Amino acid sequence: MSDSNAWPTDRQRELVAMVAKLGPKFKERAIQTDIDAAFPTGNFADLRQIGFLALCIPEDQGGLGADFATYALVAEEIGRHCGSTALTFNMHTATMLLTGPIADVLDFTPEERALHNERRNAMYKGVVDNGDIHAQPFSEGISTGATTGIATTATPVDGGFLVNGKKIFASLAGSANRHNVICVVPGDPTVRFLSLDAEAEGVTIDGDWNPLGMRGTVSMDLIFKNVFVPAENELLPPGGFDKAAEHFPYFYMTLSFAYVGLMRGILDFTESYLRGDAGPSARRDVAAKQAGWAKMQIQYEHARTLLHSVIREAGIDPDPEKLRRAWISVLTSMDNAPEVASMAIRVCGGRSLLKKYPLERMYRDARCGATMLPWGVEVLLGRLARYGIYDDEQTKYHAGA
Repeated sequence: MSDSNAWPTDRQRELVAMVAKLGPKFKERAIQTDIDAAFPTGNFADLRQIGFLALCIPEDQGGLGADFATYALVAEEIGRHCGSTALTFNMHTATMLLTGPIADVLDFTPEERALHNERRNAMYKGVVDNGDIHAQPFSEGISTGATTGIATTATPVDGGFLVNGKKIFASLAGSANRHNVICVVPGDPTVRFLSLDAEAEGVTIDGDWNPLGMRGTVSMDLIFKNVFVPAENELLPPGGFDKAAEHFPYFYMTLSFAYVGLMRGILDFTESYLRGDAGPSARRDVAAKQAGWAKMQIQYEHARTLLHSVIREAGIDPDPEKLRRAWISVLTSMDNAPEVASMAIRVCGGRSLLKKYPLERMYRDARCGATMLPWGVEVLLGRLARYGIYDDEQTKYHAGA
């Protein structure tokens, strides 16, 4: 007899096991992906083959029907094998979550709900039938807030909108079929969520891509100049994005899932290296290395246990204490990943930094998490520094401030 309270559930274990089978391929490809700073096209082809581009699309629409917590576990497993794949897969799946399970718990009028269902079902069909890959470029470098500092405009015209503006660090640039952007109608502060065809006239990619880590995300700048977007490509009702930011802030912790998985990958390598399976010789009998290995495990379990606790309680309108735990979970994941990677280098020794081993790449990848907005480490430290000692400070963050 199955236990309905089991964690993870049988279905969650099944989905994680499916993607884990791809792990060896992802690890092997990660070497060249990092060298070339190229999008992991082969990994996405494999994910499409097993139906994972539709992971969070409802089963009655041809998807696998995964919820928020299930996605977290899958993303963690992908990050274990290739950080760049985990982050870019997040950008695709985040749209499926935002327009699906998250939108389902938001307060829309019956008319808005009906129109939203019609439009998202068309989007789902593109993913399921055609393998469409979605990107979600939000950042503009103006503000750290989730719903603030948006300069990209959507001017209403007959049949839709003309979009003008710029998004920075736009992951999947050059590889996504759709760019789903947040923007505003001039004179209206309400955030709109529009899906742009990557091949549309007026969409251009700008700049070079030669970063420290997470090189396979190919997060270049996108420029929009009078890009026509049909009205049916508005993926949420007007104001829907604002409601999601206010009522389901857990949406902003999805990037951290990849970094918890990355920590696990670092532990995998270190264990193999100390045993002599991946390194020049076994080093597990050295007391100092054993002590470092123990500390690495503690750091990883701190982040993983907290993450799993938070995603299990994730839901609409979290109280301030639950929101605080979510902040701490993201901060812990993003801070612990580079710490674990640094300890791994000390434990394994200098030879582990050779390019033929993955630790050097994973160390660079781990350094990138702290800067990722809107829940960057510095932002969350600022919020936690005020939490509970300034009246109503925590409340305003529900609104994406």
